[in-house]
This record gives sequence, C-alpha cells and structure tokens, in this order.
Amino acid sequence: MSTAYDAIVIGAGHNGLLCALDLARAGRRVLLLEAADHVGGAAATRSFAPGFQVSACAHLLHGLPRSLVQELNLSAHGLRFAATQISTYALDPAGGAIRIAGAQASGAGLGAADVAAYASLRARMGRYAGVFATLFSTTPPRLSLKGWRERWDMLRLALRLRLLGTAPMRELLRIAGMNAYDLLDDNLHSPLLKGALAFDATLGADYGPRAPSTVLTWLHRLAGEQQAGALGLAQPRGGMGALCEALATACGAAGVEIRLQTRVTRIAVSGDHASGVVLADGHTVTAPVVVSSAALRATLLGMLGVEHLDAGCVRRIRNFRACGLVAKLHLALRSAPVFKGVDAAALAGRLLISPSMDYLENAFNPSKYRDIPEHPALEITLPSVNDPTLAPAGQHVLSALVQFVPYDLGPDPQAAKALLLANTMATLEHYAPGISKLVVASELLTPADLERAFGLEGGHWHQGGMTFDQFFVNRPVALSHQYRSPLPGLYLCGAASHPGGGVSGWAGRNAAREVLKDGVRHGA
Repeated sequence: MSTAYDAIVIGAGHNGLLCALDLARAGRRVLLLEAADHVGGAAATRSFAPGFQVSACAHLLHGLPRSLVQELNLSAHGLRFAATQISTYALDPAGGAIRIAGAQASGAGLGAADVAAYASLRARMGRYAGVFATLFSTTPPRLSLKGWRERWDMLRLALRLRLLGTAPMRELLRIAGMNAYDLLDDNLHSPLLKGALAFDATLGADYGPRAPSTVLTWLHRLAGEQQAGALGLAQPRGGMGALCEALATACGAAGVEIRLQTRVTRIAVSGDHASGVVLADGHTVTAPVVVSSAALRATLLGMLGVEHLDAGCVRRIRNFRACGLVAKLHLALRSAPVFKGVDAAALAGRLLISPSMDYLENAFNPSKYRDIPEHPALEITLPSVNDPTLAPAGQHVLSALVQFVPYDLGPDPQAAKALLLANTMATLEHYAPGISKLVVASELLTPADLERAFGLEGGHWHQGGMTFDQFFVNRPVALSHQYRSPLPGLYLCGAASHPGGGVSGWAGRNAAREVLKDGVRHGA
C-alpha cells in the first residue's frame, strides 16, 4: 500500500481537513486518514434518535474566520448557514432575560448605567482581543532570538502591543492574568449580566470564574468573534457536520485522497525521521511528512512512542493538563419548549443558565471533589428552530453544554450520570416548566464519553487547558510549540497546538504553512 505521498494527515476533523487542503493547494500529494466512517471529528452531525439530528459535540461556530469561508469558496462546496449573528439570552430564574448582541445589552431590569458600562467594557476588551486575533494566524516565535526570523516575529508582537498606547497596554498587562470574577465585579452591577459574561470566560475550561487566566479565556473567545466578522455566532445548515463536509469536498477537488475507517496505530520512523504510518490492518503507508490532528498524548506517547522522545519531553507531555468539565445533553422534543417570560423569537438564539457569578462558581465547586453539580450552568440551543431539517415537522432538538461535570465520576459512573441528567432536567424545568413532558428521547455525553467518541483527551473541549503556561509559545509544550514535534517530519495540527480550541481551523492552517516552509516532500 506504500504510495508516493508528500504528506499524510491523521484525523479528518476541521483542523486536519484544512491542513490537508492547504498542503494540496500548494501542490503536495496528500493522504488524509480518518478512523471513523465520516469526517468532522468533534464537529460532526449525527442522529441520536429516529428523525432527530444534532451537532454531536461542538454546536455553534464562534471563531470561524469569514475570510476563510470566502477564500475557500465553501458555499460552492455546499456550506450554507441557517443563522448568523446569533444573540445570547441570559435567562433570569424569575422569568425574562437579558439580550446580549455584541457590545449591546438590553432587557428588563438592566439599568442604563450597566448598559453603558458593558458597552465601554466590551469596547476595551475588544481592542485587546484584536491583538490576540492577530496572533491566531501567527506561528509562535522561538524565544532564542538566534535568527532574524525569530527577532522579526518578536518585534512585530511588541509593536502590536505598543500600538495600543501606554495606558491600554498597562491595563492589558494588569488584567490578562486576572480572574473574570474580579474584572466583571469591578465594572458591572447586574448579577445576571456578569453571570453570562463569566460563563463565556469559563466555557470549556476546567476552572470557575474566580480562577486566574479566566480573563485570558474570555479574550480568546472575543478574539474568535472578531475573526468571524459578519458571521458572528453562526449555525451551519445541516449542523456542524455540514462545515466539515464542505471542507472534505474542497479537499477532494484539490486532490486530497481521503480514507475513512482507516485507523493509524503507529507512526513509522526511519533514521530518526518520520517516514509514514502503520495502519490497524498492518499495512504501512510512507511519506516524509506526517501531520497529526489527534490529541497530544495519543500522538506522541501512543502512535509515536516514548522511545523516540527524551525523558524531559515525555514528562512535559504527561503533565500537559487536559481534563474536561463539559458534558453534552441532547433532547428530542415533541414541540417547542416555553421559557418563562421569554419571547419565542429567543429560541433561535443562545440561551444561558448562569444567573450570577456565584451560581457559576457554586456549579464548579463540586467538580473538585468528583461530585455532580446540583444546579449546573447551561448553554442551550434549539438548532431546529433555525434549521427545521434537523427534526420531524413540528418537533425540535435541544442541544446543551452542561458545566461543570468531572471526568472521573467515581466508583459508580452510571449512578452519577443518572444524577447529572436528573439535576440538569430539574434546572431546565425551572426555566421552562413542562419541558420534561415534551422529551421523546435523550442522550447525555459526559467528558469520558466525549473522549471515547471523539478522541478529546480527558474530554477537554480545547484538547488542553487555555492557561498562560499552556498558551502561545508554551502550547502545547516546549519543543513542540511551532507545530513541529521533537521528531523531524512529524507535525501537530490539533487543538492542543496554538491557538487552541474552537472551530477556527487556524491550528491546521498554521501547521500546513510550517510544513511548506520546511519544504520536505517525496523524493527530496
């Protein structure tokens, strides 16, 4: 089965697809291998009950660059959007909600002072997020500064910061390592508004709003929204899988060979250089470049093996923190639910149950002791409101992210899972009375389930914590922060690499650029 490929890409998630596509467009002969029977990875659409389809893991786009959609002409490959510029609604336990759309917040009970304060805070944070957004498409520089390229990269980064101005730059340096709780408390009064913003600062993370680096997490999300531009928070028609199907079609048109149901068990090594992959059926496919979008430890400690790494590198990889606290709930509903005091039009938006920062912190605290939160924090969407093709006529799909759920559910995981479902349904019932009677079928995926189903190490949404010690030049670990692994010829393009999680594709595109810079191809 050995063929003259220039590169082999492991994993057909969105990063793997974009990496393969960019390499093929640059004239490389590329083989893309996927263990599942479909492309998409964690950004796939699947049926969870007869007639009901859902975005299996990630369910909204918030960081996909609009420029990428246009550059790759993904509409010509079948990508359509059921909704763009989706608003967020922070649900009030007493009924009603605050609507958040960009820098504008509105709703009953929200005073004029908070409306103005939020607009001012969002403008400042948006300016800082703009610096982060420019880093997304940048390969983190080496800190050795031994060559002109490293010096130029660091100079550009310093210039971006300096152009903020003295006072804003000082403020960014002050708040970047802060916790979101203190920052929001310093600027806003409304508990409901602060709870919603703190939710975004902890979404997919393994810490609560009082933890350091939660401002960094929020800036990362805001930077993704800036990249999205006019798309804003968006929902692809046909679910998240539609995006990856469009990317797969574009890959095919560019000459990428995609093999599904083809699992890689080992990365072949010859002369201290990656030389291809060994498949589950025992066959070997050769290429001078291998790029993996799989999880960090699965790639380097599993498929490659510790025998090809030095002891210090192995220690850092094993200590890379990737323990997720997000579960995913899917409900098939016989009709649309009614949320207390909320207009039916809001069902087309993103609904948050995080009524205060203290509520969010209390939802997080039990996870430290492997316990289930009694009152979980939720991000809720009803994708069938915008895209009726996802459910039978008149019926609906509810998709919710449930925070904070420990990876290790203790000695009786099934009992813990049943308790989590009961607590989540009780929380939903409080905000949408009668919703339990509408449920036709349900599916609850814990972090451990997400790891098994999608290869998300530790069930972590971003394949690794987004903290300063695992960010930019430190991501994922020393010797692997420029998409190159310690083994020549082996590259990393998954979310464990810079700039981290979210369906943006930058890790895949940046990795492809580094492969092309190195110039290795078959016969070279």
